[in-house]
Amino acid sequence: MANRSLRGMRIGSHSMETEAGVEFAPRLQAHYDCPNGHTIILPFSVEADVPVVWECRCGEEALLRDASRPEVKAGKAPRTHWDMLLERRTVGELQELLDERLDLLRSGKLRRSA
Repeated sequence: MANRSLRGMRIGSHSMETEAGVEFAPRLQAHYDCPNGHTIILPFSVEADVPVVWECRCGEEALLRDASRPEVKAGKAPRTHWDMLLERRTVGELQELLDERLDLLRSGKLRRSA
């Protein structure tokens, strides 16, 4: 008896609310062209800032139709571990520390780590 009480009802899969009286936000469609020939059409809000470049599914950068490619900004190179070390110590200090550690290692006062 309990099996038939909700027959024909998909619980949780459909909302019981209707779309009556709902106003959707105004949208525009942006067309992006990939250098490999793909076309991407994306909906954006009218109020949104549409990006000039979008990443295509093939990995290339697709350009907004009727737009010019933005200038590439010159960024600074990422700092390496060596750069950060040189901010704290000079090459002379590093050489002195290396010599001290090698002397301790050779004398047997320091264990080798694997």
